[in-house]
Amino acid sequence: MSQAAVERTIGKLATDEQFRARFFANPAAAAWEAGLSLSPIELEALATLSRAALRRFSQSLDTRISRLCVGGAKPERDARA
Repeated sequence: MSQAAVERTIGKLATDEQFRARFFANPAAAAWEAGLSLSPIELEALATLSRAALRRFSQSLDTRISRLCVGGAKPERDARA
C-alpha cells in the first residue's frame, strides 16, 4: 500500500486516456501493466472514481501534459457524473 502509487494512478487516470479506458475495464490488470503497486482496497476505491469527472478534468488540462488517444483504446462510456 502506497500513497505515492495512489497519486501516480490518479495522475495517470487524468493524463492518459488509453490507461483510463484500460483501468476502468480491468483495474488490477491495468495497474499491474503500468507498474503501479496498489492494494485491493486502493484498487476498489480508485475504480469508484467518476469517469465523467476524470474525463472533464482531463479535458481541462493543458494538452502538453496529457496523452491523447491515438487508437487502440475503446472510447469511454459512462453514465455516472
